[in-house]
Amino acid sequence: MRPLRFALAQGLLLSPALEAVRAIGLETPDRAADDRRLVVRAGAIDFVFARPSDIATYVERGAADLGIVGQDVLMESATRVLDLVDLGFGSCRFVVAAPTSALERSLDEYRHLGSLEVATKYPRVAREHFERRGIPVEIVKVAGSVEVAPRVGLADWIVDLVATGATLRANELSVVEEIATCTARLVANPTSFHARRAEIEPIVERLAGRTAVVAS
Repeated sequence: MRPLRFALAQGLLLSPALEAVRAIGLETPDRAADDRRLVVRAGAIDFVFARPSDIATYVERGAADLGIVGQDVLMESATRVLDLVDLGFGSCRFVVAAPTSALERSLDEYRHLGSLEVATKYPRVAREHFERRGIPVEIVKVAGSVEVAPRVGLADWIVDLVATGATLRANELSVVEEIATCTARLVANPTSFHARRAEIEPIVERLAGRTAVVAS
């Protein structure tokens, strides 16, 4: 049987994810900042380093048994993985935002104004949110800085992931409403979880216990 594979997102979540893994007694890879290796053995585990948006796919398809991924990725991708532990770090918010000058209208008023154009990098999250609210929207998918869309006439509003909201304010946007608060999650491939439960369950329990201690 191959070593257990643990996928970690490169970027902002990597440092706190490695810290959490070390805190529960697992060996972690010794990687320099310029290290280009994407699969690194540490102890009995192969750590797989990938783009944040790909972690859930690696786990869903069994290329990795475990992963640490932002809840925003799970919401947008709708991958079939086991969401095992809310790790508590990497907190951010999915929000609906609009030009500050347009906020004299409430969100409910837009039900009567026809289709609202909404720019976002997260079309699934945006579409499902407005469907729940009963507001018809046209989703405009963008890959880059979504905050510019209302200023150049690409869309009326945006749905985006924010941490402090500073970029919104710098672009004269204000939060209309919050869709969800997202944190980093420990996820597992369902087949791996059952087949390798003896290896995986202690990791789950220790990470859950650490999170509870940190939260208190």
